[in-house]
Amino acid sequence: MKRAELLTPGLKVGLLGGSFNPAHPGHLHLSRMCIRALGLDRVWWLVSPQNPLKPATEMAPLAARLASARALIERSGDPRITVTDVETRLGTRYTVDTLAALKARHLDTRFVWLMGADNLIQLPRWRHWRRIVAEVPIAVYPRPGFTLKARLSPTASMLRPATLDASDAQLLPGLLPPALVFLEGREHKASATAIRAAAKL
Repeated sequence: MKRAELLTPGLKVGLLGGSFNPAHPGHLHLSRMCIRALGLDRVWWLVSPQNPLKPATEMAPLAARLASARALIERSGDPRITVTDVETRLGTRYTVDTLAALKARHLDTRFVWLMGADNLIQLPRWRHWRRIVAEVPIAVYPRPGFTLKARLSPTASMLRPATLDASDAQLLPGLLPPALVFLEGREHKASATAIRAAAKL
């Protein structure tokens, strides 16, 4: 990893993986929500080279997606959010491998995986998803049309004994996994899919 991305020991870092195809204000909204609710020091946007669950034909080049994310953060002026292509440089394709690599390089950093309610529903489709749950605490942020479904999902039921109340969310970064919290806050309607569809009109 680049020296500029190395963190001092003990920092609490939220990891937001995604295609960012393109990055939009919803990503910024939920990052700030997670920083506030979880007491995070930083959020890293992990811009994926290619999401294994999404078709490559609809994916903009990585350079374009990185540029859209960096431009958004630059306009926001928020120094707590970092855009990175670390998965490309690590050579990892799957979240489980990215987490293992990051944890090995940042032994004293407390990572939290940030996940939308829609993704929690499909988590069992992710490669070695049970290992992901065992590797890092998970914070689930609300998403329009999916928030209640996520709370009622089989994954949520399995993790219920390890689920915190939203009022205790700031405890999450310091807990050993498995640990889960459903964050409460305003849902943001921005969607990369809708943005791409509008651009075609």
